[in-house]
Amino acid sequence: MAAERTILVTGASGNVGRQVVSQLMAGHTGEVCALTRDPRAAALPGGVDVHQGDLADPAALEAALKGADAVFLMWPFHSADPAPAVMDAIKWHTGRVVFLSSGAVQAGVAPERQAHPVGRSHARVEQLIERSGLVWTHLRPSTFAANTLWWADQIRAGDVVRGAYGAVPMALLHEADIAAVAVRALTEDGHGHAAYALSGPEVLTQAEQVRTIGEVLGRPLRWQELSREEARQRLLADDSFPDSFVDPLLDGYAAMLDAPPPAITSTVEAVTGAPARTYRTWVSGHAADFS
Repeated sequence: MAAERTILVTGASGNVGRQVVSQLMAGHTGEVCALTRDPRAAALPGGVDVHQGDLADPAALEAALKGADAVFLMWPFHSADPAPAVMDAIKWHTGRVVFLSSGAVQAGVAPERQAHPVGRSHARVEQLIERSGLVWTHLRPSTFAANTLWWADQIRAGDVVRGAYGAVPMALLHEADIAAVAVRALTEDGHGHAAYALSGPEVLTQAEQVRTIGEVLGRPLRWQELSREEARQRLLADDSFPDSFVDPLLDGYAAMLDAPPPAITSTVEAVTGAPARTYRTWVSGHAADFS
C-alpha cells in the first residue's frame, strides 16, 4: 500500500462507502476522510476525518477535497447532469479517482447508445472522468447483494416474498468485495485506466435468493410471483423506494430475463487475492436485518 496517501470517501455511510472506510482504516497508513450528510448518524470509525455534506453541495465537496490524493466516488444521482461540476472540483484537488460505476454500462458503447438508463448516466460520468486527466479506475459491479434488503419487511411479516420476475438470474456481489477492490485501486499503483467488471461467484434467481435467506434463517421462505403491474403498484406505494426508479428497475429485470445469464468474473480474486464471497455468506452476516 502507498503510505501517507490521503483518501476521500464520498457516500461514506452507504453500504459500499462504509466498507471502504472500514477497510482503509484497518490497513492504510495515510489519512482517511469521509463525506456524509449526517456525521452523527454515520457512526464511522474513530480516526476518520468526517466532513458533512454531499456531492450536491459544492462548498462541502471543496472543503472535503482539500489535501486529498485520491477519491472514492459514489454516484448518488439518477442522471449525469451534476457530473461536470463534480469532476471540475475533483480534478482541481486530486490526481486519482476510483468510481463506483454500474454493471449496466456496456463496455465500448458510447454513453448515448447505452441500452439502459442507468448505464447511460454512469457511462457519461465515466466518460467525463476519462477526459479529466486523472488516474482513474471504474468499478462495474453486478447486482448488489444488499439490494435484497428490500424484502426485509415482507420477511419479518411472514414467509412469502412477493415480486415480479422471480426467474431473473443475478450474480449477487457482497459490498465488502466491492470495497476490497476499491481499496486496492485507491492505495496501490497498477490499476490506472482499468474498468473492472465485478461479480459474485454464483448465479441465483430471485426465487433462489429468497430460498437461501430462508435456509440461513431456518424458515420456509418462498417466492410468490406478481404481475409487472402488481409489483409496480407495490413499489410505488413504498415510501422508501424512489418512484422515478420503479419503471427503470422493472424494465431492467425484464431485459435481464430475456438476456443470457450474467457472466461470472474472477476480478475480485485477481485484484484482492481472495475469492468473491457467496450470497449465503452475505445473508449470514445480515441475518439480523431480516429478523
